[in-house]
Amino acid sequence: MPPTDRIRRKAWLGALLLAGHAVPAAAQDAAGPTVTLEVVSEDRRRGLGWSGGDPVLRGTLSLPVADGLSLDGAATSLWGSARHGGADAAIDLGASYARQLGGFRLTAEGRYHLFPGASDQGYGEVGAIAGFTLGPASVDLGARYAPRQSAIGGDNLYLSTSAAIGIPGTPLTLSGHLGRSSGDVRSPLRAARLRPDGGYWDHGVALDWYRGRWSAGLRYADTDIAATGNTHAGATLIGRVGLTL
Repeated sequence: MPPTDRIRRKAWLGALLLAGHAVPAAAQDAAGPTVTLEVVSEDRRRGLGWSGGDPVLRGTLSLPVADGLSLDGAATSLWGSARHGGADAAIDLGASYARQLGGFRLTAEGRYHLFPGASDQGYGEVGAIAGFTLGPASVDLGARYAPRQSAIGGDNLYLSTSAAIGIPGTPLTLSGHLGRSSGDVRSPLRAARLRPDGGYWDHGVALDWYRGRWSAGLRYADTDIAATGNTHAGATLIGRVGLTL
């Protein structure tokens, strides 16, 4: 590996490990941020592989700034993602506003995805989620929309439904989801980043364990995308281990 590539990868690894400490100490104490570091066997989003099947490191930070309003960020190592123009990492920056109305929770969010190590790959999206909680169970309906952008070859609409339930008497949570990606295609090559074949369904189930600051999980993910010519979009099992600081 060329020296410049080694230096670049070490720099991104350091950034990931320090992601939770990027805000000033005073701000952390005042606002009570939540920081999580994870090791994941593969980065899959909406059923699509972002890391080419390779393990990743991920650091996330959530920072409450007002009643119902929070800022969040995540950095994930990709080490040369073919899906995102050879990007070394994905950095997701956003804000969300949530209101609780009885058993219902309504959330609005905006997010921008950056891809260091690649050019002209960044894109933004907005979303709305309506959720209902009853005891240990919850159900969510979501819609996320990326307006027409050259980086994604058109626009992109993702509709999803998900459910989760805490298994009584255990530290385990069982969840599942179903999603549909669609949109207008202006550049088939660029649109294939988020919508191979122009549109598709994805689904999955997960079992997560939580104990104090530690968590672990196993997730099954799949899509209805034809296997021919579309790598890292089929059925797979993904494991993770995380620590919340």
